[in-house]
Amino acid sequence: MMMLAKYRPVRLPRLSGGFVVTLIWLLSLADGGWARELPLHQIQLPDGFKISVFADNVDNARQLARGENGTIFVGTRSAGRVYAVTDEDQDYVADKVYTIDQNLDMPSGLAFRDGSLYVAAISRVLRYDDIERNLADPPEPHTVRDDFPSDKHHGWKFIAFGPDGKLYVPVGAPCNVCNEEGYASIKRMNADGSGLEDFALGVRNSVGFDWDPLSQELWFTDNGRDLLGDDIPACELNHAPRSGMHFGFPFCHGGNVADPEFGDQRACREFTEPAQKLGAHVAPLGMTFYTGEQFPDSYHNQILISEHGSWNRSSKVGYRITQVTLDANRQVTGYAPFATGWLQGEQSWGRPVDLLVMPDGSMLVSDDQAGVIYRITYASADRGEAAAP
Repeated sequence: MMMLAKYRPVRLPRLSGGFVVTLIWLLSLADGGWARELPLHQIQLPDGFKISVFADNVDNARQLARGENGTIFVGTRSAGRVYAVTDEDQDYVADKVYTIDQNLDMPSGLAFRDGSLYVAAISRVLRYDDIERNLADPPEPHTVRDDFPSDKHHGWKFIAFGPDGKLYVPVGAPCNVCNEEGYASIKRMNADGSGLEDFALGVRNSVGFDWDPLSQELWFTDNGRDLLGDDIPACELNHAPRSGMHFGFPFCHGGNVADPEFGDQRACREFTEPAQKLGAHVAPLGMTFYTGEQFPDSYHNQILISEHGSWNRSSKVGYRITQVTLDANRQVTGYAPFATGWLQGEQSWGRPVDLLVMPDGSMLVSDDQAGVIYRITYASADRGEAAAP
């Protein structure tokens, strides 16, 4: 078990230039002294919102899930670990970080159901039973299924249980662009691993999805292909109200960009267009419908997306959280930034990954670059602020 010191925010001086701020932060990591004094003042949020650190020293934090007793479980990709974070005194600042398992193969995706933690590690889905009562001495996992592809390229996963009680598991394309049978889909199966079937096809690499609380229909992000330039194709937010829909990969990207190699085989008009085109290379990962009561009404049942950020664009984009607004008919009416500032110039000090709405209406955000979990609150309803030191 790893003990977690309480985070005390210390405001950094405002320095000009993202590189200078990032350099100072990296030097602090190497020095080991004030390593966690992150430049949170650089995060720009709408009026009334605040951001703080909920949990520190959570290396490579990726997908988040909440247990029945309030434990926050955290998957990782490069770290090979699964964490459990607890806030025992309920002051909205984590007290302990437990390591549930380690040396796993990119255990990025996880879900919680009926007292058990499900973990997706490339080719396997594992289940840790009665986990919240055994955080300090985790049980050996049961193998739910171990026949997913073993490819590491887009092999890390985001998983979640849908309203139908089935576990949804994406299988990303093992390439930038290719046409390989059995890949580029979102699959679903029963909780015991039986009944595996395709739900959505033509999905290059989805690392985030959620169900509309009003319609119970699936929405998901998808990362666009690389090497067609800085500005095409768009990454995607997609809507899949039923199974069997095809979203274009590898033939068509972003709804209207025919692939140079595969585009002559099938036309873009044959496929479901994105519900919203996101920026090219922004790398949309976790997304959630905001179902809490703390944020203003304009956020209720609307979509928030973590844009992890570009890796091969000539000038970086993403590194932010955006909001997609829907009307009463659940049609997209807007796409705009919600939280920005992790990217300063061409230097980033953090990369948001996943979003989790908490029972009090605040929202947790994982960051695999900074190795922390943030908490975003709305000031007029921030019950945690009074309790936190």
